Amino acid sequence: MSVVIARSSTNVQVEITAGRHHFVADEPLGVGDDAGPNPYELLLSALGACKVMTVQMYARRKLWPLEGVRVSLSSSWVHARDCEDCESDPDARVDIIEVRIGFQGDLTAEQLQRLTEMSERCPVHQTLTSETKIRTVVESG
Repeated sequence: MSVVIARSSTNVQVEITAGRHHFVADEPLGVGDDAGPNPYELLLSALGACKVMTVQMYARRKLWPLEGVRVSLSSSWVHARDCEDCESDPDARVDIIEVRIGFQGDLTAEQLQRLTEMSERCPVHQTLTSETKIRTVVESG
């Protein structure tokens, strides 16, 4: 189980501790000080990192000649009625994450297909595409 602690800092900056790593999240200038990635950039970073790690570990285990992986991610949203493959209430907001993935190495078409499939099996991808419950407990102090 992962534990991350986020604490308020200067302006809207947030100091984040993840294990023994420390970094800052912020909002762009005008709202924040642009001292770090914003929350959506952190979310996309987690997904991108997970996909790259999952693919690298799989290729290593298979002894495939994967030399590098590049994932580019962006997010947007639409109403469900404007989404071809959405089954929600037509007025519901649907978040869309677009992922572009590239593989470097002398790989066959079958290996490329399998690596793409494996990227979609990374734990963060699975969390984001499954039903997720967030339970909030208010602590004193």
